[in-house]
Amino acid sequence: MNPLHLLIIIPLLTIVGVIFSKNMKAVRWVCATGMFSQLIVTIVIMSLYQALRASGVTDEMVLMTNYTWFPSLNIHYSIGIDGISAAMLLLTGIVVFAGIFASWELEYLQKEFFIALILLATGVFGFFISIDLFTMFLYYEIAVIPMYLLIGIWGTGPKEYSAMKLTLMLMGGSALLIVALFGIYYGAGDGTVSFNLLELAKHPMKVEAQRFFFPFAFLGFGVLGALFPFHTWSPDGHASAPTAVSMLHAGVLMKLGGYGILRVAMYLMPQAAQEQAWIFIILTGTSVIYGAFGAIWQNDLKFINAYSSVSHCGLVIFGLLMMNQTAMDGAVLQMISHGLMTALFFALIGMIYSRTHTRNIHEMGGLMKVIPFLAVVYMIAGFASLGLPGLSGFVAEMTIFVGAFQHGDMFHRVATIVAISAIVVTAVYILRVVGVLLLGPIKNEEYLSMKDATWYEKISTLTLLLAVAAVGIYPIWLYNLIFDSLAPVANKLLSVL
Repeated sequence: MNPLHLLIIIPLLTIVGVIFSKNMKAVRWVCATGMFSQLIVTIVIMSLYQALRASGVTDEMVLMTNYTWFPSLNIHYSIGIDGISAAMLLLTGIVVFAGIFASWELEYLQKEFFIALILLATGVFGFFISIDLFTMFLYYEIAVIPMYLLIGIWGTGPKEYSAMKLTLMLMGGSALLIVALFGIYYGAGDGTVSFNLLELAKHPMKVEAQRFFFPFAFLGFGVLGALFPFHTWSPDGHASAPTAVSMLHAGVLMKLGGYGILRVAMYLMPQAAQEQAWIFIILTGTSVIYGAFGAIWQNDLKFINAYSSVSHCGLVIFGLLMMNQTAMDGAVLQMISHGLMTALFFALIGMIYSRTHTRNIHEMGGLMKVIPFLAVVYMIAGFASLGLPGLSGFVAEMTIFVGAFQHGDMFHRVATIVAISAIVVTAVYILRVVGVLLLGPIKNEEYLSMKDATWYEKISTLTLLLAVAAVGIYPIWLYNLIFDSLAPVANKLLSVL
């Protein structure tokens, strides 16, 4: 059996196990066991991919399986992976596993919460293994729809408003994607009608069709990637979402946007991508700097991290739009890096909030003295976010900036300098939060009785922290995983110049 099928089967079996669990303890361990098994499967799949490449297999996609769904429409359930897919699957496995332990103490409608959370994760896994665009869109919707329930039922603050805003914005993006997908389906220059990515790449669209449908595809995925000015759903959604949902939301769900832009919009419509890139470089550059400045003005820990995510996700798309191998490698590395460190941030914020019952940084202080484990991990996550060497953020951001600066024209270099300036702004808000939140005097005597991290909180945070360190200290394993898989996209973009 193709091991990719396990990425869908294991979550579904876990959901069945949750349904038949008799108490809360059983629900927790069923979810933990299921998602640990899923994490192991992602590691095995990555190892299989590397072994196939080492043995001389040069196919663009490996571990492929194809089943016909609707023969008359040429719609197939086609799955397979390349190095980028394998990396994203591993990221998802890590974040979902950590999210289970971050939600260990949840009691309200526990079964329903974990069912919705695992269903969301199933959609993400399915999206990353899909080769057929119809199948990919189906999994995209499976990933997005549970977010409404997870925020609307288990969220905090103005949760109904946040859930509705997120849903409407993402459904708007879905509408744009539908237009783009049908344009791609019917738009092949030789009359080929297909949703298969590999087949479509061999039958390019007419340039006129590309120019029309590229903005639909780019904006459709860009909404999910918090592209300015369509980013406003993200901070509200993050602020109201429960901890594990914020982790999956920022850690993996927003990566569907960058992945879709790379895999669908840019790969299948390269001429339009080259012609219209300058427009979206302006928008992504705005996202990078606006998100960083937005974080400075916030006092709520979740809003700070949410605006930081807008900035870092903007940097992903910015790197992709540079359209050279170096910058695009950096963009994929940034997807992985941001997914890990922002999931770690949201896990820590949830753990701190459960103890202090506030997310306002000015109502806290001196936490390093009372919860040193969580405080030190928070500080390390902050250093990763501002790009400290030895952590994942430095590797990803420097690769993007080096690749972006390879363009010799004034427009690209000015845009790169603007994006680079966000590093300084990031350092400002990270160090500000660390100074106010962790250092200084304790502002509330009740905090002296707080307990440090529990065993399940340590599992959650250390899983993510070790991954952040692994990427930062020894990034070559991840770089080698994605390098060859980016070559077909980069070559196609360069060939149309």
